Amino acid sequence: MTAWLRDPSLLPDAVPDGHDHMAARVTPPGAGWLASAETYPRSALAQWEKRPTAPAVLPCGSVFDVVNAPATFGRRMLDRLWAEGPGSGPVAMHRSRMMLFAAPGTARRLPSLLDWEEWGDAVPPLLCHGTGDAVTVPPLTPADDASEPRWLVAPDTRRPWLPGPEVLLWACVRAVRTQASGGARLSIFPPADQGAKVYDVSRRR
Repeated sequence: MTAWLRDPSLLPDAVPDGHDHMAARVTPPGAGWLASAETYPRSALAQWEKRPTAPAVLPCGSVFDVVNAPATFGRRMLDRLWAEGPGSGPVAMHRSRMMLFAAPGTARRLPSLLDWEEWGDAVPPLLCHGTGDAVTVPPLTPADDASEPRWLVAPDTRRPWLPGPEVLLWACVRAVRTQASGGARLSIFPPADQGAKVYDVSRRR
């Protein structure tokens, strides 16, 4: 089995310096990064300026891929990424699914890695969106309706760090092991009664 599955210190794609904090909302540089996925980024930004509370549909494959996981398993993955690993890139919730933004190429490689490491049957079905796919991203300004897409980790820089397939494989394995052991671990997610503040992490590892 790959060494970094046993030792988090061996994780590839370490988070670069200068990415120790995250925004609760999309910043202008973060909006520019999202818009860069479009063929005409300026048009996309102009539309968002007119309708900042409207979700948008963006293509995958060139600027980012998206790994779409069931909400409960996705939360376990994210807990492990922040508690034991290098952190995450932007993350959104939509229709009871968690969308982890990943490096281009992840959608193609992650399923193969899961099968190669023989974890495919243990991981709930993941929807991996890459070249030729498009995803709905949350609005720049959060909507009042909790059922709408929303950011858990909003993009806040023009060049956000994105986990690759190896990092997300590691997170999947850790999430499965945590579930199987039934061990109580400190979650990065606050209790439900704390209102709309879903994600409460102040720094990346």
